Amino acid sequence: MTTYEEAEAQISELDLLSSMFPDEEEFSITDQLALAELREYVEKRDAAVPPTFQIQFTLTMKLGQADHSQHLLSLHCSYPPHYPNVPPEIVVRSPSLVRSQQAQLNSDLSDHLRSNCSGDVCILSATEWVQDNAETYLSTGSPTDNQQGVATSEDAIFTRLWIYSHHIYNKQKRKNILEWSKELGLTGFSMPGKPGIVCVEGAQEPCEEFWSRIRKLTWKRILIRHREDVQLSSSASETQIQILRKFPALEEKAFDVHGSRGNHMDLGQLYQYLQERGSAEVFPMYFGIEGR
Repeated sequence: MTTYEEAEAQISELDLLSSMFPDEEEFSITDQLALAELREYVEKRDAAVPPTFQIQFTLTMKLGQADHSQHLLSLHCSYPPHYPNVPPEIVVRSPSLVRSQQAQLNSDLSDHLRSNCSGDVCILSATEWVQDNAETYLSTGSPTDNQQGVATSEDAIFTRLWIYSHHIYNKQKRKNILEWSKELGLTGFSMPGKPGIVCVEGAQEPCEEFWSRIRKLTWKRILIRHREDVQLSSSASETQIQILRKFPALEEKAFDVHGSRGNHMDLGQLYQYLQERGSAEVFPMYFGIEGR
């Protein structure tokens, strides 16, 4: 659980990033309510409950000269509960990187974070490291790589999205979730009620399409709480994707529905279901507590 000192350091760094990258296209916080929760904790200190949601944001940078070819890189950042006493989670994505380059860049960045980021905020230093080293990875590819299909094709990545919503009641939305997942060939599950949870898995492109459709609907609050991306071989097949799937065709799951409006689920049964599917680790990401 995040301490006051850790939360204060996170807020200070976010304010600094916001001042340095005022354009929303450069710096974007995924969940403003999570930020508000963190601020309230810092401002009220003893009176506030420690935040339960992780801060997630994206930093986007351009490398190269404006009058020449430019490379767009996005740093998808997340604060673990005890950051900055533990390293941040950062994944770099870019259409200019072939799959092998992107994997190597993220591996080396993770090593850098583990060696240099503990005890002090370090998103800016991580950004500088990416700026200083990205050209090395950009220059290691060749046209042959792309011709052979080694490029970062979204079809060559298996993705699992863990989506959180403040609530899911609306019958049409619930119908959309089921129909769109079937149309896009995704598996997973949906738990309506308050809160609402949707998990979809499959090839990256249809997962991103599903998220694009869902987020355009009217919600009080919806965000990707966690995502898993697995690089597939250049000859990725449906068989490989099937092996990685943890869930059958997407269906609604109800776990001992209760509450005055019949809108709450038994979280213990949800945890057991996730455990059976090899996904128990996402429970504290949703609820801020260990499952049991």
